[in-house]
Amino acid sequence: LLVFGTIEASGLIFLKQALNVAAYEGVRESIRVGSSNEDGAEVAMAILSSRKIKDVQIRFPNGEAYQANRGDEIVMEVSACKNSNSKLLGHLGTNQLLTTRVVMLKE
Repeated sequence: LLVFGTIEASGLIFLKQALNVAAYEGVRESIRVGSSNEDGAEVAMAILSSRKIKDVQIRFPNGEAYQANRGDEIVMEVSACKNSNSKLLGHLGTNQLLTTRVVMLKE
């Protein structure tokens, strides 16, 4: 039981870190001059796909980055379901939605 718990905890740490990296790189692309939310979402999805993360949701709660003025906050939220990305336990326990939120200023 201890071994399985350790493997599952490691998988959740990997999932959370993958979401963090994808959100950071995605919003970094979105804040560039001439870039849009779609450009940032593509970068984030490429990172998550390469790490085989499933059931991903990407949101930009502050609206379109392309229309933002220089210095405005651009917010990106990346979420994934815990059970869909579980290595061992699958659908045991509650299905939590892990979410990462990154904020950067428009260039």
